[in-house]
Amino acid sequence: MTYQQEITKAGATIGGQGHWDGIAAESVARMRLQNRFHTGLDIARYTAGIMRRDMAAYDADPANYTQSLGCWHGFIGQQKMISIKKHFGTTKGRYLYLSGWMVAALRSEFGPLPDQSMHEKTSVPALIEELYTFLRQADARELGMMFRDLDAAREAGDEVKAQKISHDIDNYETHVVPIIADIDAGFGNAEATYLLARKFIEAGACCIQIENQVSDEKQCGHQDGKVTVPHEDFLAKIRAVRYAFLELGVDDGIIVARTDSLGAGLTKQIAYSKEDGDLGDQYNSFLDVEEVTDLGSLRGDVVLARGGKLFRPKRLPSNLFQFRTGTGEDRVVLDCITSLQNGADLLWIETEKPHVEQIAGMVDRIREVVPNAKLVYNNSPSFNWTLNFRQQVFDAWTAEGKDVSAYDRAKLMSADYDATDLGREADEKIRTFQKDAAARAGIFHHLITLPTYHTAALSTDNLAREYFGEAGMLGYVEGVQRKEIRQGIACVKHQNMAGSDIGDDHKEYFAGEAALKAGGAHNTMNQFAA
Repeated sequence: MTYQQEITKAGATIGGQGHWDGIAAESVARMRLQNRFHTGLDIARYTAGIMRRDMAAYDADPANYTQSLGCWHGFIGQQKMISIKKHFGTTKGRYLYLSGWMVAALRSEFGPLPDQSMHEKTSVPALIEELYTFLRQADARELGMMFRDLDAAREAGDEVKAQKISHDIDNYETHVVPIIADIDAGFGNAEATYLLARKFIEAGACCIQIENQVSDEKQCGHQDGKVTVPHEDFLAKIRAVRYAFLELGVDDGIIVARTDSLGAGLTKQIAYSKEDGDLGDQYNSFLDVEEVTDLGSLRGDVVLARGGKLFRPKRLPSNLFQFRTGTGEDRVVLDCITSLQNGADLLWIETEKPHVEQIAGMVDRIREVVPNAKLVYNNSPSFNWTLNFRQQVFDAWTAEGKDVSAYDRAKLMSADYDATDLGREADEKIRTFQKDAAARAGIFHHLITLPTYHTAALSTDNLAREYFGEAGMLGYVEGVQRKEIRQGIACVKHQNMAGSDIGDDHKEYFAGEAALKAGGAHNTMNQFAA
């Protein structure tokens, strides 16, 4: 519905009452356009469509990969989208990522926690709702400024400009984008996963990422001690998430099935198996076992029958069973194929380093069974990107017979190598990593899980050094405010960013000339008008 159609519709409603003369149809239309999404389910249905279209576009051309940055506060997510629209003119192909790691570290009532699902699970859907509250406010703010420009054009008698602004309002692109939301390992059994998934979706999530670790032993994907579950346990949780989507009418909701098997050497359970070669038997085939030749040696052990012999899975003092070394990639491939065959839409393979060919090797095998398999990939700050790619270049040059005598592989992180041929080639590979991995390794979506955790720490360190040091107030002015002004950062007008002008508009709608507004001549934000 166009802006003018909204005005006409509101006018018909007001006129039909006869005693609502104090209500202006255009003001109603403006408020409706500024609040397009009434519920989280409206958002989930809208953004699921965006992701589905983007997935189809990627299938047609891998150059159409998508990206996101992790966020832990609504304001952070809002500013990312405002910046993206400012710099690129559109949010197309750019999402937000909600990281369980950052919720645990920054949003738990217990204080900072490791990424082990110890934080309050309700804090995750609460953050989804908060993110969309801030994104909707960004819409209201930006549209509000367009309405003010429209009024100014009319007052100046500039009909051409007024028509252009009206056209821009009709074609306005919202800041509301898909959020890929981390549900960890489901925070319990399949029923618990279903109940929490409902909360995610009701808050606005169109895409839920779930991992195949044991809920009560969950670890960060880049730490040791990860414990996976048999496939049937994981598939039950995938089905639970799908049921939640379907129950709530988000029929095209997206599930990202994450496997941590590449770095997980342990399992808590022996999989249930009915016959040789079934899924449970395949899971158990990766276990590290020893043949039982003396039944008297058994002490409450589980034994597996293979080829007429009995085998005992090796069990640790923690009562966990271990997989054979070197089986990680095979387990990843099996995980991914079974997940895609049982309701998942996208894959997430957690790796120990960013290496295109390592990822592609696994994806090639998966695509032999599921040709359109696509990945979400964690461009993690847990990787030392500089060191990893310099080592990759060093090793490639060595294999090619190039002279690498000027470089010490053990010290490649040194700033001494920044301006060298090796350093420059490594940086170029980092620059093109997402494009290369999208084309070669089936990665539809690239994300950085914890970027603003690190940027907040870095910027705070820089400000603290200057402000509390010799620079004093100049440390803030030169390092922050002057840059905000010159780079056109919206938050330099922080009153406007917090909704002051929106409030003034509403006061005028409600009280007319009697409105007491904050944005008058004495508002210091006017100092930033230039």
